Amino acid sequence: MKAILAADKNWAIGAEGKLLAHIPGDLRYFKEKTLGKVLVMGRKTLESLPGGRPLPGRRTIVLTRNGEYEKEGCEICRDPKDVLRMEGEGEDIVVAGGGEIYDIFLPYCSEVLVTRMERAFPADTYFKDLDRDEEFVCSWRSELMEENGVGYRFTKYERK
Repeated sequence: MKAILAADKNWAIGAEGKLLAHIPGDLRYFKEKTLGKVLVMGRKTLESLPGGRPLPGRRTIVLTRNGEYEKEGCEICRDPKDVLRMEGEGEDIVVAGGGEIYDIFLPYCSEVLVTRMERAFPADTYFKDLDRDEEFVCSWRSELMEENGVGYRFTKYERK
């Protein structure tokens, strides 16, 4: 299992249910790394996507406590154990947020792909600081890039 996210220099990942910055290169990277995979996300993350619909070319699993929730084009899970069983069946799973979903599945992730932004943004949702986590090591960093006034680089963290 992997996770993918964009985080600012303080490991913030969102504000009021939205991404912190619009970075086209990060969106392309996300597509490249998730196309053809199983995406796991929470209901609020799904609803924040364009049109509130699942992204094409990916099997979308929505984890929610809402027993009434249904969404066309998505599979709904109410228990994280159901998602973990899929991984046991050989599915290539990528966790795509939000904050609670990352917290649930990070202990099961062997790799975390993080687009690290070089500045801080006002935020209300944070990811665990993997630079201070003894279980992970940053094994790769891209060169620094800039779009829309935001410096960023792609990084890969692997579980030790």
